[in-house]
Amino acid sequence: MAYLKVSGTKLVDQNGKEIILRGTAIGGWMNMENFISGYPGCEFQIRAALAEVVGNEKSEFFFDKFLEYFFSEADAKFFASLGLNCIRIPFNYRHFEDDMNPRVLKKEGFKHLDRVIDLLAKYGIYTILDLHTAPGGQNTDWHSDAGTHIAKFWEHKDFQDRTVWLWEELAKHYVGNTWIAGYNPLNEPTDPYHTRIVDFYDRVYTAIRAIDPHHALFFDGNTFASDFSHFGDAHKRWDNSAYSIHDYTLFGFPSSPEKYVGSEAQQRRLRRSYEKKREWMDARGLCVWNGEWGPVYARKQYEGELTDQINEERYHVLKDQLSIYNKDRLSWSIWLYKDIGFQGMVYVNLDTPYMTLFKDFLAQKHRLAIDAWGADETHVRPVYQPLIDLLQKEIPAEHQNLYPFPVWKLSDRVGRLARNVLVAEFLVRPWAEHFRGKSLEELDAIAKSFSFENCVHRDGLNKILTDNAKLVAE
Repeated sequence: MAYLKVSGTKLVDQNGKEIILRGTAIGGWMNMENFISGYPGCEFQIRAALAEVVGNEKSEFFFDKFLEYFFSEADAKFFASLGLNCIRIPFNYRHFEDDMNPRVLKKEGFKHLDRVIDLLAKYGIYTILDLHTAPGGQNTDWHSDAGTHIAKFWEHKDFQDRTVWLWEELAKHYVGNTWIAGYNPLNEPTDPYHTRIVDFYDRVYTAIRAIDPHHALFFDGNTFASDFSHFGDAHKRWDNSAYSIHDYTLFGFPSSPEKYVGSEAQQRRLRRSYEKKREWMDARGLCVWNGEWGPVYARKQYEGELTDQINEERYHVLKDQLSIYNKDRLSWSIWLYKDIGFQGMVYVNLDTPYMTLFKDFLAQKHRLAIDAWGADETHVRPVYQPLIDLLQKEIPAEHQNLYPFPVWKLSDRVGRLARNVLVAEFLVRPWAEHFRGKSLEELDAIAKSFSFENCVHRDGLNKILTDNAKLVAE
């Protein structure tokens, strides 16, 4: 088997045959995220808090078991049965390097990553390796695991140097693995100057290519993989590379401006948003990969009798997006494979030890809207609206739209800092206290809640994905 290559606008195999990659991402696994597994704040915060509550040995045991159970052969077999052929694997740099011991490779970081790559290869599934969290935080959000809304990665060369070093180590390890479709060097960067991102991509491209001339590279656009407008002619320096957009639409979220009915006007908005993200590539005949997209779903414990109606609306959005993608023969990885019930293709059953233990805590999280992703802030809007009103009154309008506007509007910035950073920080220790006094056997059972046999299948979503898994060859 040979490496996949980028040829013009397409990915192709060794015979020049077009390969369309369609699949998902194992988000929340080697890069944990709060809405995916139910904790508050950032991964580094809960790992530290759990170690304080139960000790390092038990904490490390729990997180290792979580990684083991979250994706197993049963998951790989199920995924393959859907007819999909690719999984993006987001990972946190901390699995491979310690901030207090930089540039010293933690070889144990490969333990579960190698295991899952090999499992997926057994079932004929390609993987794309995605550095979701880089030193210093490459974007302004929680999933860069930096605990702040300032992306320090762009302000300190050493953070960038360490990231280049890590990709060199990863390239050495995976250079001969043809089941890896490629490397996604940096997830959703937010460089407010729009130029440092190109400089970094030049560096990481050169570093990887010196070791691994074979694997395709998938470069995210700036501002959460939405903007390539400052890339100029950089593509001429990057051979065998594709370009990644993340095509989320507000119609798939609780903050949707209106009910989605698939009207001509709404479909035009879907298409225009998608086309705008990829226009730089289209103007140059480059390969586009949709590295993330997909709606979130209602849950009966929160949305009650409206759940089915809301989810049918979200499936409508999903189908209309897929109709657009199919016309362009687009490769994509939908977000995401597994979680606790908000977006996953499979999700943890409510009667498992984890979901039972955290039932009231998760309800509190939902009520306080301390996760940014798909938050319904109805219950707490009266608390934060006066602050938004004050800022709008006191700050001149031309200074209210701080980067990463327009992705973040003023109200989003207030929510990130006040709810998702400040309030979430106060709930980190209460989350960890749920584990106090637990034995190793109990910790194992809690972690095993995330195993495939303890998950519910989102059949409506999975059927739609299977129906769109393959396209007829041109």
